Amino acid sequence: MTPTTTTPDQPRSYSSPLPTPRPHLGHALASEWTKLISIRSTLWTLGALVLTVVGIGLLFVTQSVDRDYESISFTTPALFGLMVGQVAVMVLGVLTIASEHATGLVRTTFTAAPDRFRVLTAKYLVFSITAFVATTLSVFVVGIAAMLAHSGSAAGPHAADEWLGAAAGCFYVTLLGVLALAVGALVRHSAGAIAVMLGVVTLPPVIGAMLTVWEAVAPIGQAVLQRNVPVALSQLFGMRESDMGPSPSNLSNLLIIMLITGATVAASYVVVGRRDV
Repeated sequence: MTPTTTTPDQPRSYSSPLPTPRPHLGHALASEWTKLISIRSTLWTLGALVLTVVGIGLLFVTQSVDRDYESISFTTPALFGLMVGQVAVMVLGVLTIASEHATGLVRTTFTAAPDRFRVLTAKYLVFSITAFVATTLSVFVVGIAAMLAHSGSAAGPHAADEWLGAAAGCFYVTLLGVLALAVGALVRHSAGAIAVMLGVVTLPPVIGAMLTVWEAVAPIGQAVLQRNVPVALSQLFGMRESDMGPSPSNLSNLLIIMLITGATVAASYVVVGRRDV
């Protein structure tokens, strides 16, 4: 048998001197965090959220007196800013993925990390943690300011449950942002996904009011009026509607948004895994 010889043109094996660890979720998280803090839209949207929640909340605190807090919680002033600030959370959720489709960066992302489920999971985790922390800190700054300024005897007793309700409200807004990210993954267009999310927030109260005009569908309209984003947030922050019949529980409001968000997130995994970029 003739021994095999290596010719000059034959490629030789190469061993990189640099460490080459196997890719895992931690790498994807680091990548998505770097992208999130590197784009200007993050600064603008989170800055708008903080300024809106804290600014409007503190304005309410300065214009209120102790006895106003007999019927509301110390965190309620933050609600008025959060009703507007939730739009910033949803916009950031959409831009977290839709902006990559607009610039073509998503091709580079999926080339460097072919496991699309890992990339999408990292996006959801990084965004949800960032949105929840920013929202919660803004709300609690207003709540602490209200407690320090109006904690006199005229304000009445206040339990720790109101702070838990505010935290649940922040979680609710974070889920809206996650829903926006999932819609952005499905639509792949920033303006279209933002329009869908604005419709999700603003149209149900209008549709519910229209349905109550016709007696045949009035119960459906009443249910829609009792279960929509503004009403759910108001209840979580200690404000109750008295002229709309029995209000749904806070748990049911959270379950509704969790089911809707969970179904949309699952759809985003299916669609992103099957289609091209």
